[in-house]
Amino acid sequence: MDDARGGPDPDDAADRITDAAGAVTDRVREVIGRLGVSHREFARRIVMDPSKLSRSLGGTRRFTLAEIVRIADIGGVDTGWLLGAPERPAAAAERAPAAVPEGGRPLQIVRETVRLIAEHGFHGVRVADIAAACGTSPAAVHYHFPGRDELLEAAVRWCMDEDTERRAAGLAAAPDARAELLHLIALQTPRTEQQRRQWLVWLDLWAQAARSTAVGRLHEHYYRQWRTTVADVLRRGVAQGVFRPVDPEFTALRLTALIDGLATQVLATAPDSTGPDTMHAALLAFVESELTVPKSPGRLGHPKGSP
Repeated sequence: MDDARGGPDPDDAADRITDAAGAVTDRVREVIGRLGVSHREFARRIVMDPSKLSRSLGGTRRFTLAEIVRIADIGGVDTGWLLGAPERPAAAAERAPAAVPEGGRPLQIVRETVRLIAEHGFHGVRVADIAAACGTSPAAVHYHFPGRDELLEAAVRWCMDEDTERRAAGLAAAPDARAELLHLIALQTPRTEQQRRQWLVWLDLWAQAARSTAVGRLHEHYYRQWRTTVADVLRRGVAQGVFRPVDPEFTALRLTALIDGLATQVLATAPDSTGPDTMHAALLAFVESELTVPKSPGRLGHPKGSP
């Protein structure tokens, strides 16, 4: 089966759920309806590509067993009921619920996977380590994520979703495109523990993308989305008169490459060499020298052509 980008679906090897009559799909829809969330938010909670959820609900893709397990966990229903057993969700809810972490077990597993990858690298993390960090068993981790590759994909996707949400919040509050770009630059400068952790995961992703077709597609999708965001901000800045008339796509390529290179140096060198402050200053210098419209003599504070 092909994925949304025309290649083979990376989880074709996983067990698929037979659902010729659409009963499983109907029950998944019922779970989503009971939770009262959007399909995108539901996909985030079960750590699933939103496009895969959409195709599964539309009948062009079958759910995997691991996905059904995660749906049951988040929805508080019995896996057997999702697969066609007669038990209703209310009946499952009447049983004493097992203690689960905030957001559900799948998200806990993913968050701890991100932390451990950042600390030890993907190949230095064992399922037993993840289970210990979650206070559960390796079998429970495999129950939700059968393979290491699936865990890596889920961890990276969670980082992507978190990053996208922070970007969107800052862009919505910015008064103009220049402020939007400075917000994006601040988000990409690894100052906080969370920012450094995400960058360390990205470094592992790059190494995996060079060797894995499935992870490579995820990497390509994320970077296309990231560069498009930057290009759109540059395009708005040109239209607003706060940026020079640059080529948005090519300039976005240059700027994101500069961000990647500087962040790698920040993470790989001693703090007194290339630190976050140096990286941020270099990026601001790029904005000033390559993008900012020079102020006209006698009209300080206003870009050329502004009222």
